[in-house]
Amino acid sequence: MIITEPKWKRWVVETTGHIFTPKLCQDIINLSKTLPREKGKVFEDEGKRASTIGWIPFNKMQSMYDEVNTFIQKTNRNHFGFGDIQITETAQVSEYTKGEFYDWHTDTCIDMNLEPPVRKLSMTLLLNDPSEFDGGELKIAGVETSPIMKQGHAAIFASFLQHKVTPVTRGVRRSLVMWFGGEPFK
Repeated sequence: MIITEPKWKRWVVETTGHIFTPKLCQDIINLSKTLPREKGKVFEDEGKRASTIGWIPFNKMQSMYDEVNTFIQKTNRNHFGFGDIQITETAQVSEYTKGEFYDWHTDTCIDMNLEPPVRKLSMTLLLNDPSEFDGGELKIAGVETSPIMKQGHAAIFASFLQHKVTPVTRGVRRSLVMWFGGEPFK
């Protein structure tokens, strides 16, 4: 007997329309400029990432968090089927200027007992118009074409998939990154 994965199950989902309006995207960009900012870090390998990040506290944009939670719950039910999905961390605003990048990585730890709740889904949402930069493509291992990112559009994928952001060659790429997790996979 051959068992195949159900046709509804996917590991990468791209939105076909915006989930955030251009105004909300700009509000997030404006807020991010007031937040403490730091260099993006990868603990296991220096030189794997060059970007600037900031963290949006839950109390700063609660309506945004509520909107994303509703969207992710529906997306998970329709495409992934992971149990116990919830927002587990504050949202990260990532900024990549010319020459900055994030090399291949996953968003979850190999030893899942070290980080309960375990990241199960990752979301990258483009905050600015793609005409404002070149490069900065989101690449996901095993996916032939890069997600077509437009302002307010998002790519949602299983956190265990390797992915990267290619170097920006012109302008600035701004994105909102969020993770959704729960109990370890069984």
